Amino acid sequence: MEKNIQDKDLGVITLRTTPRATRYTLKISKGKITATMPPGGDEKRMIAFIMENKARLIKALQKHPARPLLDERSELQATTFRLHIFRTERSNFYMRLEDGVLHIACPNETRFEEEEVQSLLKSMLEKALRHEAKRLLPERITLLARQHGFMLTGVKINNSKTHWGSCTVKKSINLSQSLMLLPWHLVNYVLLHELCHTIEMNHSERFWKLMDKVTDNQAIRLRNELKSYHML
Repeated sequence: MEKNIQDKDLGVITLRTTPRATRYTLKISKGKITATMPPGGDEKRMIAFIMENKARLIKALQKHPARPLLDERSELQATTFRLHIFRTERSNFYMRLEDGVLHIACPNETRFEEEEVQSLLKSMLEKALRHEAKRLLPERITLLARQHGFMLTGVKINNSKTHWGSCTVKKSINLSQSLMLLPWHLVNYVLLHELCHTIEMNHSERFWKLMDKVTDNQAIRLRNELKSYHML
């Protein structure tokens, strides 16, 4: 059994019964609440359980807000392109990255609220981000390393959803393709952050002094600005 209910503070909540469930549970994913109960569970009891945990759920939703739908109204400016989603007479989805615009064409009957559609659009956007990250980031970080006197042994692009970048003890740097969602000055900040880790592996006072040196004393301001951006 699965049904949706609406709460003015919590939004749409999915009530679900699953055979393997042994108790009442609440889960937040992508800014949406799913309430699961065991077979034979009582819906009124489930709703009461939700209300008991309402304050906690509101706080959790504030930390992990729902991502806006990708649709014709989406206004996304990535590092090197802006997103343009539109409907077309064609029966299939297709994408084209051209002249600083990522065009994603969708059939006229597309229902953007469906999870399958959102997953497809996200995968297309990720493909473009990965293309741009591989094209630009290795060259960019190599240039910054040369400018500031850092040594690195390698650069890899990944699809991390939790870290913009990371640095190994062998001075190899991993960069998330989601970096291409940031403006260039924040991309540079992350690259410099990882380069500083080739010398200082932790976030000690020495690390932040080095960061200030390579960012003209803007490290804390840039770090705080980065917090307003989210990975895909």
